Amino acid sequence: MDQFDENILTMLKRDARISVSELAKQVNLSRSAVTARMKKLENEGVILGYHANIVKPDKAVVIKAYLALKFDTSSSTKHCESYAAHIYQIEGIKWSHAISGETDMMLYVETSTMEQLNNIRNELHDIPELYQLTTHTVLTEFFNTLHHD
Repeated sequence: MDQFDENILTMLKRDARISVSELAKQVNLSRSAVTARMKKLENEGVILGYHANIVKPDKAVVIKAYLALKFDTSSSTKHCESYAAHIYQIEGIKWSHAISGETDMMLYVETSTMEQLNNIRNELHDIPELYQLTTHTVLTEFFNTLHHD
């Protein structure tokens, strides 16, 4: 792979829909040379496909938060797993973990509005044994190695 191939790949990463004519002009090669190079990169498995990354505005995740839950289990035999089935049904909650320490359960939530986050909090407050709910809103995500839906 030479500098021309690198430039072609850079341009395609920016805009997978760029025309071969425009791509040829940008990298200073003929259309046939660019077409041949793209075909070669496809055959070698360097280019696996051409994609459009689409986010529907109404489905865009803007708010991410962690919710720390504490339950009053002194008067009940319920444990975290008994709450999990109910919590699983609440849209926007992506994962739930029972954890050690002062907090009983940690939830991770993704919503598109603050109102939806507040609705989740209100639904959780309906759990009779819940006595404390602390919200930690994500300000910056530095990296994430987990795969999302």
